[in-house]
Amino acid sequence: MIHAISKITLYVNNQEEAKAFWTEKAGFEVRAEEQMGPDMKWIEVGPAQGDGTVFVLYDKKLMEAQNPKVNVGHPSVMMSTDNIEEAYKELLEKGVSVGEIKRMPYGNMFQFEDMDGNQFLLREDTMSGWRTGIIS
Repeated sequence: MIHAISKITLYVNNQEEAKAFWTEKAGFEVRAEEQMGPDMKWIEVGPAQGDGTVFVLYDKKLMEAQNPKVNVGHPSVMMSTDNIEEAYKELLEKGVSVGEIKRMPYGNMFQFEDMDGNQFLLREDTMSGWRTGIIS
């Protein structure tokens, strides 16, 4: 079902300043940077010697406009699956609170909650570069 904690979203006031901090001060590298429309940019950074979990530097104001329920005051955890339909069905059958599956050009995903109401995003990547972090 879930095979990895793949991304942790950091909600930032300025993506370029955040990118500079993580690359110039923390020694990270840009793993992916893609313009996703006129007002959205997707930026992933991670340790220069690593190949696992990355930080997604996501614009706070954009997220607040897209989904006002998201708490942009703390990071969000994104997990990966190879089969979104199967994972959705399995969590639903186990009584987990799940949102609708959203189908986006860069992957299919849904939110689910744990017993304390903490929200997580489970995503099935559809673009091969998004799985490997090679999109730039």
